[in-house]
Amino acid sequence: MAVRIKNNVYSVGKVDWELRHFHGEELSTHHGSTYNSYLIKEGKTVLIDSVWQPFAAEFMRELPKEVAVQKIDAIVVNHAEIDHSGAMCELLEQIPSVPIYCTPNGVKSLKGHFHKDWNFHPVRTGDSLDIGNGKKLVFFEATMMHWPDTMFTYLPGDNILFSNDAFGQHLATDKVWADLIDPCILEDELIKYYANILAPWSKNIDAKIKELKALNWPIEMICTSHGACWRGDLLKVVDKYAAFANEYRENRITIVYDTIWGGTRVMADAIARGIREADPEVTVSVMNMARSDKNDVATEIFRSKAFLVGSPSHNKCVLSSIALLLEELRGLAFKGKKAAAFGCYGWSGEAQKRLTELLRGGGYEIVDEGITNIWEPDETAVGRCVEYGRRFAAQV
Repeated sequence: MAVRIKNNVYSVGKVDWELRHFHGEELSTHHGSTYNSYLIKEGKTVLIDSVWQPFAAEFMRELPKEVAVQKIDAIVVNHAEIDHSGAMCELLEQIPSVPIYCTPNGVKSLKGHFHKDWNFHPVRTGDSLDIGNGKKLVFFEATMMHWPDTMFTYLPGDNILFSNDAFGQHLATDKVWADLIDPCILEDELIKYYANILAPWSKNIDAKIKELKALNWPIEMICTSHGACWRGDLLKVVDKYAAFANEYRENRITIVYDTIWGGTRVMADAIARGIREADPEVTVSVMNMARSDKNDVATEIFRSKAFLVGSPSHNKCVLSSIALLLEELRGLAFKGKKAAAFGCYGWSGEAQKRLTELLRGGGYEIVDEGITNIWEPDETAVGRCVEYGRRFAAQV
């Protein structure tokens, strides 16, 4: 069912209440998601983006209830990833000559996905499309927010920015607007989306936000491609992204570990106690990596000013859940984070050195040599871990 956004602008996308993983199995989506598509009915009828391919048939059944497909005069593809372009083949079967507006990289992406030579009209920042009734669409290249082909589309007069992935959340909702959503869930999903998808491109995102602000476009609404849209105080969400892109950190320390027989867990708890004793204001999260969602862990680390990673030595390496996390963190490339390693061992104790190497290789600032313990921690060892926690807190 279409929802009117403003005047002749409608949301015609799909709410996916059941989605629990995205990007294959890489990203957890505990609250589902939406695939937002927008229809503009002015002198010309324009469709902005579509839906994920599994919902293409449903999209093509529902869209004609709002407009005859043959009356669509143009399609704007803000981003060619399949969750936004998944109905393109079905659409183009009915309107094969319709012009498609996207960035030059968008042409490459669409051809790469679908192997079709459609009626592409590449656009760049500042280019526009006359849609009749005295209105136009203006395009803005939002490169690496989060693919090379990403762009925003702006509708002056109605003052709507169609931002695709930027400012979105994986959150299933039929309420459309962010101010109607539980703010706790909304904020958690907003930062999780940034931390796990956009964070590697923070330097570029910071530059693009500055470029967008410099245009001084009056923007009353930001219509995203996932989750809820924004209205009202839009600087709030834009400034959040600016903060996320600039070595974001809160007064938090996250401790992540895995354990075989519980020794490294005992160390984690003792280190956490020492941190809290040294700084009662800091928020400490202790997470067992083998029993935690990796995207939730990454989000906690993104929010933190520092983190510790613990593993016992196992086959001269670290435990697999921790190795997976550190590979993930290497790719996410969070900036401004301090880190250290800890863990138990019973034989030769290679894990801590390997953890430190992996942290340093991921671009994280190593605070100190960390702390290790041979065999299971006794009362003395627990005391050393508490003291280490105090020292760690003082150094970050």
